[in-house]
Amino acid sequence: MFRYNYLLFILLAFSCSQSNKGGSPSLIGDNKSNDLPNIVVIFTDDQGYQDLGCFGSPDIKTPHIDKMAAEGARFTNFYVSQPVCSASRASLLTGCYANRVGVHGAFFPAVGKGLDPSEETIAEILKPLGYATGIFGKWHLGSEKELLPTRQGFDKYFGIPYSNDMWPNHPAQQHFNFSPLPLIEGEEAIDTLDDQSMLTTQITEHAVDFIDRHKGQPFFLYVPHPMPHVPLFASDKFKGKSAAGIYGDVIEEIDWSTGQILDALKKQGLDGNTMVIFTSDNGPWLNYGTHSGVALPLREGKGTALEGGVRVPCVMRFPGKIKPGQVIDRPAMTIDLLPTIAKLTGAQLPAKKIDGADMSYLMINGSSTAESHHEAYYFYYKQNELHGILSGDGRWKLYLPHAYRSINGRVGTADGMPIDYTYDNAMGLELYDLENDISETKNVADEQQVMVKQLLGHVEIARKELGDALTQREGAENRPVGEVDKSAG
Repeated sequence: MFRYNYLLFILLAFSCSQSNKGGSPSLIGDNKSNDLPNIVVIFTDDQGYQDLGCFGSPDIKTPHIDKMAAEGARFTNFYVSQPVCSASRASLLTGCYANRVGVHGAFFPAVGKGLDPSEETIAEILKPLGYATGIFGKWHLGSEKELLPTRQGFDKYFGIPYSNDMWPNHPAQQHFNFSPLPLIEGEEAIDTLDDQSMLTTQITEHAVDFIDRHKGQPFFLYVPHPMPHVPLFASDKFKGKSAAGIYGDVIEEIDWSTGQILDALKKQGLDGNTMVIFTSDNGPWLNYGTHSGVALPLREGKGTALEGGVRVPCVMRFPGKIKPGQVIDRPAMTIDLLPTIAKLTGAQLPAKKIDGADMSYLMINGSSTAESHHEAYYFYYKQNELHGILSGDGRWKLYLPHAYRSINGRVGTADGMPIDYTYDNAMGLELYDLENDISETKNVADEQQVMVKQLLGHVEIARKELGDALTQREGAENRPVGEVDKSAG
């Protein structure tokens, strides 16, 4: 019996050594301990492409995120699927285009709609592996108990159920009649917020406590900050300290928060086996002027499929897996995070169809890879309108005829009140060479008709699978939004 077990051990060891020969570095855990990696996703709200020091901000200081970029990678062509709150979050958590899971725009409070509980989130694919899961911040995928994060795989939840402006102090409260903004822990409202100045600090404290409590098991920590979505609030330790006004104060406090999370990982000895991702849900809300961010050198901002609305800053750090100091300009999207995390952890992908693809090879090999993990990326907005498409290599962006949100180059107000934007800006069939024209200033559709035709072929694929309200085509594979029967209670 001893001899049999010894021979079996030798065979297994040889098999494992052969399976790792000639391939990429091991993705699952530490090469020595084989521990499952921890995953941390920090997701800001309405942060502009330029609003980090490492992305070129001239007046906002973000030393912790800048250091994270130096120790990891900046992804300069990183996208969200839609330029608005709920839809963007649905894509991040499910690996799907938001319209595939029935989510459009931003959910208002108590409408009885949200992400369907039958959809599988990152938290839910990790739970069977023994992961602890926590979300601290803004949910915005359903405000009823049946639709809260505790019903989507999260063990712990502390934060607000929807955007921080959906409260009685909203500038257009006479039209909306919002109730007080609830602060929720688990599934119960523990307070209402009249002042949000300590919210970033509270979220950070909960995130750090979560790390400390779960240092002995793998965890998924999701920190979707409610800001810099307006209204803007900073604690006393940051208020008035930035050279960029209250907006800069808010970003610099979020940078502090990121530093606290990174420090907690190091304190607990988890730093070397944790992937940390920092990105935003869409571009800046430009009609709020100095209370909004900056998307330069990109065109427009939140609420449009133009680059300023959907290309966002992204920094990833994963010691031993992501080489330090990289600038990765190959495109990727939030829909790719779920399948990538599945690859890193060995988790099973959701049973239902998803749209994202594993981008771990891109993290490891950087821009030197010749591969593209998508042939094209699609940008929907409003009620399932297909507005744009990006080629898989990230060079060509084609826009379909549609009207888009704009303040037409005006400067927003300085007191935190919005100026009006319009949807009367009509685009025709327009093509931009982002490699040479990142600001989308010259339409080259006439000169590049072969590329237009090629991308229109992908448009037809999208319309067949996901639909397009602009052409009255229903998506054959779209799934329903989650709904709660409000009449029953």
